[in-house]
Amino acid sequence: MAGNTVEYTIGGVKIHFPCKAYPSQLAMMNSIVRGLNHGQHCLLESPTGSGKSLALLCSALAWQQAQYSMSDWNPDVTTPCQCACHSRDSDPCTSSSKENSACKRSTLSSRLSEKLQASLTTEREQGDDDDFKTDGKRMRAPAVDQKSRKRRCLEKGVVYIDDDGDAELERPVPEEIIIKEFSCLRDGQKAGEKAKDKDKEVNGKKTIPKIFFGTRTHKQITQLARELKRTLYSTVPMTILSSRDHTCVHPEVMPHANRNERCKELLEAKNGRSCRFYHNVHKMREQSSLQWVHGLHQAWDIEELVCLGSKLRSCAYYAARELMQEACIVFCPYNYLLDPLIRNSMEINLKGQIVVLDEAHNIEDCARESASFTLNQTQLLQSREEIEGLVTYNIRRSNHEPLLAFCCSLLNWIEESSSALQERDYESACKVWTGKEVLGIFHGLGITAGTFSALQKHLEVVLEKEERISLVNGREDAVQIPTISSSTQSVLTSLFMVLEFLFRQNCRFADDYRVALQQSYIWTTQQDALDVHGFFARPSRRRQSTRTKKLVHTLSFWCLNPAVAFSDLSDSVRSIVLTSGTLSPMGSFSSELGIKFSIQLEASHVISKSQVWVGTVGMGPQGRRLCATFQHTETFAFQDEVGALLLKVCQTVSRGVLCFLPSYKMLDKLRDRWMNTGLWEKLEERKTVIAEPRGGAKSDFDELLQTYYEAIGQSGPRDGALLIAVCRGKVSEGLDFTDDNARAVVTIGIPFPNIKDLQVELKMKYNDQHSKSRGLLPGGRWYEIQAYRALNQALGRCIRHRNDWGALILVDDRFRANPNKYITGLSKWVRQLVKHHDNFTSAIQSLVSFSQIQQGAVQTHIEELGQMAPSSVSGSDTPTLLSPVDSLVLPQSSEVQTSCFHGKTEQDRRHYNDLGSNLNRNTVSPLVLINTDVSL
Repeated sequence: MAGNTVEYTIGGVKIHFPCKAYPSQLAMMNSIVRGLNHGQHCLLESPTGSGKSLALLCSALAWQQAQYSMSDWNPDVTTPCQCACHSRDSDPCTSSSKENSACKRSTLSSRLSEKLQASLTTEREQGDDDDFKTDGKRMRAPAVDQKSRKRRCLEKGVVYIDDDGDAELERPVPEEIIIKEFSCLRDGQKAGEKAKDKDKEVNGKKTIPKIFFGTRTHKQITQLARELKRTLYSTVPMTILSSRDHTCVHPEVMPHANRNERCKELLEAKNGRSCRFYHNVHKMREQSSLQWVHGLHQAWDIEELVCLGSKLRSCAYYAARELMQEACIVFCPYNYLLDPLIRNSMEINLKGQIVVLDEAHNIEDCARESASFTLNQTQLLQSREEIEGLVTYNIRRSNHEPLLAFCCSLLNWIEESSSALQERDYESACKVWTGKEVLGIFHGLGITAGTFSALQKHLEVVLEKEERISLVNGREDAVQIPTISSSTQSVLTSLFMVLEFLFRQNCRFADDYRVALQQSYIWTTQQDALDVHGFFARPSRRRQSTRTKKLVHTLSFWCLNPAVAFSDLSDSVRSIVLTSGTLSPMGSFSSELGIKFSIQLEASHVISKSQVWVGTVGMGPQGRRLCATFQHTETFAFQDEVGALLLKVCQTVSRGVLCFLPSYKMLDKLRDRWMNTGLWEKLEERKTVIAEPRGGAKSDFDELLQTYYEAIGQSGPRDGALLIAVCRGKVSEGLDFTDDNARAVVTIGIPFPNIKDLQVELKMKYNDQHSKSRGLLPGGRWYEIQAYRALNQALGRCIRHRNDWGALILVDDRFRANPNKYITGLSKWVRQLVKHHDNFTSAIQSLVSFSQIQQGAVQTHIEELGQMAPSSVSGSDTPTLLSPVDSLVLPQSSEVQTSCFHGKTEQDRRHYNDLGSNLNRNTVSPLVLINTDVSL
């Protein structure tokens, strides 16, 4: 791509772009550079398919490289030279001086690797092909007998701190190495603390901010890595943080249901065996060796790192964490940046850094959830019993007793409060306290800001792994002191996280919390019990399970203000960039997140108006009014009318059709009704019909999508496929339905959140209470915005690149009856194209005309392709012009904007090539066939 780049100078920063940029891309890059130059926060909306990710990556990395240039610390990362002699000079985030190299923070993996290598040079290691090795015992001299080895272990979700102290090595280590290890550990901790200060200088030079690029899913990170690989910045040092579910390569841990637990057991060498993959992290932890020794010269994705880890028998999970030290850009799911427990366990320091959050339309919900916690009474009881057992056996008694008293106090309060619950719905009851009220209750239980600080210290102590020297069978041996289980750790650390927010800065955030105690019933299945003699009371053929109702109490600490979790970021980072294709309405972000977005942008789409049909339909084929409120959706008349409308759309639009419903409940009701009336069968005669499942394994969902894609590609009696999904579900978030995969998107109703949900109700009341004092949106307006964002996200599944086309059909009469209220919430590019249709006949006639024009344009260009001599484009990154147009100046290869093929299936690529450019008859443009390896 180096020969095809276009250079733009924006805000004094030279940006190398792989092609001629769209106006929306230039606007986005201009906004980002301005924000980074002045340390301002950015809120940027750019429609899907407009090259948003590419503009983000190029502008941010170009600004970062400009900072290196100004600090005279700028090795050329864009050099095409890939020889070993340039390996050290190609790392822009690492100083070539020895002094700066010494400042690099020491981590456990590096220390373990160095010690292991030192031992391997003196004696040949046995069993190189084994994944496990018998753990060696350490003999200690009396001088160090009183010293304990400790390791901290916090757990939260898919990550935990398990690498801050010694792990068992594979052979005995001399005493002097052990003593030196502890000395280095103390020095390393001090150096690490100093390195975390914002804007510290290294060798008299200001540190350059890292870029933390967060997005919703790991699949989207893979797409970003592919985009980065196509730019001139593809050689910058990078890493991808992810869970063990995506990166573990150990053959025994991979099939385990709980990879975290199994990995923890191996790291602790509980069965006398340790993980050799973990001890081989040194093979992959350096950026230079990764690029120049192992062949990852350009941007890589998780799969490539995992493949390399399998080849080198090295742990990809810990290697990715080690690579963060020298990385210029760090990719991760954005809950890694928002959740304080995950952020701490992954050792992510955001002081003075740049945070880019892509697909940020859900960021408010994610921020609230990261500062909230819910547990049930059973979890707390299990934690109490486990701690009580440790106290009984006199294990760290002075530290466990205060934690035991904390659990007992909380359980007693739940028990007392359960009798004062108020009925809410059928077989459910609840009681809600404000944060300030709960702090008053906790004060009566002896839990104050002062005592909580002491409890935190006790928890820190009991989470530390400790071994003491004891006599075992007449020999000195290291015996590990028992600690609380991972489930108890998760309960206590999450509870303490919430309490830390409540007590922080003189209870500053107390009013932002609501604590709810809820009572409900769940159905449990119990098998027949054995009698006293160990036999079943009934013969096996008559044996049956018994379903019983069980009473459940749930305690929820709900944060209603996303600014609570976001305050950790806004108070320390240099710039925050929030971007998505569906941020509209944008008014709530500043007030909800508690930060000022000085730079805001609503970019236009890159497509022409003739490529998309946007219409509202308020009446069905039988002339019945369609208003998808709760009262109407329960009627058979509404359900039958919607089914008839959907059948007519499937008969009109070829290939793929997506239909989005407000809830799974409506999906179930419509499916049951249509099956009873025979409409479902009629739909299946026309298209393959697939319904989005509620929950289920990821593999099952991927299989369902593959069935959908295959049905669209097959020719036969059925014309494509219909996928019925739910707003806020898996299909509506982050999936790409390009070209034939979505020629029409039908949305039924407006996806408002469940108004009866307790958390939604509390959030609306909270916003009403603080709308004037804090500038929050009123509860009703906030409620509407949640619906518009979900609707915009569903509509965004269609039109995925410059040459795509499709129809957006909004089924609900409220759009026509009150456009000022309901249309203004749509994305800018959608609301500019909306047309209201008074009846179904006019709507379907317009849709038929649009579809015929687009399909006719495609067929015309396919015929033109067949008349031209074939041209080979394989093996070349240069686009081949197949059909020059008279009187037009054809763009050079550097000016060609190609479709966003990243993350697409091979079928998607085939469809695009079969359909040519999909230009409609009303536009005049050269037809360009692009090698699919080169894309925007």
